[in-house]
Amino acid sequence: MVRDLAKDDFLLQEDRRPQTIRYFSQESDLPLTMGLLVDVSGSQRRLIPEERSASFQFFDQVLREDLDQAFVIHFQGWVELLQDLTSSRDNLERSLRALEDDQNQYAFGGRGGPYSTGGRMGGGRGTALYDAVLLASEDLMKRQTGRKALVILTDGVDTASMVSLEEGVEAAQRADTLVYSVLFEDPAGYGGGFGRFGGFGPNGAGVLDEISHQTGGRLLTVSKKRPLEDVYDSIEEELRSMYSLGYTPDRENEKSSYHKIRLTTKEKGMVVQTRDGYYAT
Repeated sequence: MVRDLAKDDFLLQEDRRPQTIRYFSQESDLPLTMGLLVDVSGSQRRLIPEERSASFQFFDQVLREDLDQAFVIHFQGWVELLQDLTSSRDNLERSLRALEDDQNQYAFGGRGGPYSTGGRMGGGRGTALYDAVLLASEDLMKRQTGRKALVILTDGVDTASMVSLEEGVEAAQRADTLVYSVLFEDPAGYGGGFGRFGGFGPNGAGVLDEISHQTGGRLLTVSKKRPLEDVYDSIEEELRSMYSLGYTPDRENEKSSYHKIRLTTKEKGMVVQTRDGYYAT
């Protein structure tokens, strides 16, 4: 992390047109709204105890009670909200302990039923990753202000969503929400290998990288050398070390149109992590 940059150190373009940065600050104390989305489909079941333990610690480190808030969703063939937005660590930990509940159910039901919008969700076997991103963004994040981030624990395989990858990404962009994708796989999750899926289904790592890149987050991979706790530490550092830049576009934008952002530093060799663009409203 480079923590001592000023406004004049950055160069900003929108749709390839230079823009004037009018607002600049380093954000560290703004309230944080965070959503944890956990894949509990068949390929991920053996990883749940590790995910639960690391997530307990993550919430304990990151969340400041009475200032930050978080929610927990798990998803397989459907998407279920286990804990709505709360600043209570006890409530969040209680929801994490419930991650394995309903694991033998493949239809609507369970504790209050699947979480959905407008009847778009269906019950069934598989993994509804894109649905989870869309529902978390539209129904929970969109109405929040300040810093917002989703953390997704998954192998990146989607076999059951009723919406597309593009629709999930757009929902996160419209909700101004960063997405941190954590690629966490069980080598035996598909009966000893991923061969029949061509490697992570339809390129799970590539899918997760696209979601994160287009929303300003990042893809991180859990491995023997980099356990989940270390990945969470990296996410925490980034969430606490942000710059905030604001500008007024040099020409009026059409409503609902998408505009590409390119942000760089004058000093070469630095990598700027930022959202890919935004939808005019």
